[in-house]
Amino acid sequence: MRRQCELLGLNRSSLYYEPAAETQESLRLMRLLDEEYTAHPFLGSRRLTVWLNEQGEEVNRKRVQRLLRLMGLEAIYPKPKLSVAGTGHKVFPYLLRNVLIERADQVWSTDITYIPLAAGFMYLAATIDWYSRYVVAWRLSNTLDGAFCLDMLEEALGRSRPEVFNTDQGVQFTAQAWTGRLEAAGVAVSMDGRGRCLDNIFVERLWRSVKYENVYLYRYETVAELEAGLRLYFRYYNEKRFHQSLAYRTPAAVYQQAKARVG
Repeated sequence: MRRQCELLGLNRSSLYYEPAAETQESLRLMRLLDEEYTAHPFLGSRRLTVWLNEQGEEVNRKRVQRLLRLMGLEAIYPKPKLSVAGTGHKVFPYLLRNVLIERADQVWSTDITYIPLAAGFMYLAATIDWYSRYVVAWRLSNTLDGAFCLDMLEEALGRSRPEVFNTDQGVQFTAQAWTGRLEAAGVAVSMDGRGRCLDNIFVERLWRSVKYENVYLYRYETVAELEAGLRLYFRYYNEKRFHQSLAYRTPAAVYQQAKARVG
């Protein structure tokens, strides 16, 4: 199946992944919560419950808390928490405090976010280069199983190799399969401090762009539509979307120019 997907240029998820299921009413509330949380990530369950009630939704805090846990969201000092640290796994130190980011492939990072669909939801992981904001690789999954993150990592390392790879302390990224693969590739492993959402700020900004500029606009029906839409969006994001922080250049242009200088 993997080889057939490679030959067709498809992600395996488009063939056999169905979106994670919930009731239509819960999915509607989750979409509202996701949009409000993306706009105001400092809101917790109490204020989100008040906000929903102000929108005319009769919902109690207990239900909001359950939906937020399912979505993997918590208020930001509090970052989106789509994963929980694995018991007994080694936690690596945060290596990037006061470090000047001055070249491509100096630092990569990744995270996972919730993506709503008409009849369910998916999780999206992406790897980004800090210097250029270039999205090196991404993957979709209907579960938080670490396999899709490892698939993304293999694709990313097949293209280049960072000096440091930063993640949160989620079970996907503290697992030996993840950290061992990075160490075997000669990559230093860095992990966010608990409650330090800004340690991975570039991925947080990416999620806002993905949702406001694509997911919320197109409101995808199926996994196949979502994957095709994200493929087009990430191509646009890398190759055509000008970033003010990059002096109005594109991530691909900055990334390739920086790598050419090193080469």
